[in-house]
Amino acid sequence: MMRKIIFALALGLTMSAMGQVLNVTSIEKVNLPGKAAVAAISPQGDYLLLTSATNQGLTKLDLTSGQTQSLSTAPSAGHNVKISPDGQTVVYRESTINEKHLRMSTLKSVNLSTGISQVLVKPTRNLQGYSVDAVSAGAVNKGKFSKKAIGTAKAQNLPVLSIDKGQLKITIGGKTRNLSPNGNQFSYLWPSLSPDGTKVLYYLAAHGTYVCNLDGSNARKVGQMRAPVWYDDNTIVGMMDKDDGEFIYASTIVAATLEGTTQVLTDDSSIAMYPHATSGKIVFSTPAGEAFIINVTK
Repeated sequence: MMRKIIFALALGLTMSAMGQVLNVTSIEKVNLPGKAAVAAISPQGDYLLLTSATNQGLTKLDLTSGQTQSLSTAPSAGHNVKISPDGQTVVYRESTINEKHLRMSTLKSVNLSTGISQVLVKPTRNLQGYSVDAVSAGAVNKGKFSKKAIGTAKAQNLPVLSIDKGQLKITIGGKTRNLSPNGNQFSYLWPSLSPDGTKVLYYLAAHGTYVCNLDGSNARKVGQMRAPVWYDDNTIVGMMDKDDGEFIYASTIVAATLEGTTQVLTDDSSIAMYPHATSGKIVFSTPAGEAFIINVTK
């Protein structure tokens, strides 16, 4: 399903701002069934979830066989998709317009083995955030927390991060409170929990990427990258994009450690955007509807 691309960077000659974070062994182009954007990579690295440039629809692509499985054709299905740790359950949202012409969001899950789908949160105007662990999906809707079972393994009871009117919230033990570590005067984007569940990653609008503790303490800047995601408990991956006010004309994928070491993983031969990561693999999309996988080691 993948073809090796002869980037200079693929031979390990990665550019670095301060030092090396990851070893790049190769960069491979994914053979997509058509133009698409990557919505997620499975924890095991064996499949991708694809969507459109506008996040409409959701399709599973098996990286070994090339087989596809349509999961949804709805608007917003590709936005903020989450996969259970065993890779068997996908949790996603679908947008609809009701009779009052208001946009509603429904949270759904689908078991990839059985094909069984269920509604986790009925259509709502205020689906603020959700998380997935080995046994359940937790959601914050209108500031209230709810949880539904999606598997049979032991629950982790992880915190749920959500955004309400630009503010970063955290739900622990069913109780939601404001986090917003840098103050309520800022807007927050792209929050996520570290793999070990002890730290919060987020983007502070116009200021950069930060990490803090679960109580909001020790907020520290990791870098300027946008759309940040965790690679592991100490490594962040994001994009450094440039635009002319209307179009993005350049973007690279960047890795950074919590200690401040940063490294550029891609060159300017492609506009590399919106990375997703799992152990040994970082996948990104381009505006042209292509996808590439960066194979890495530590």
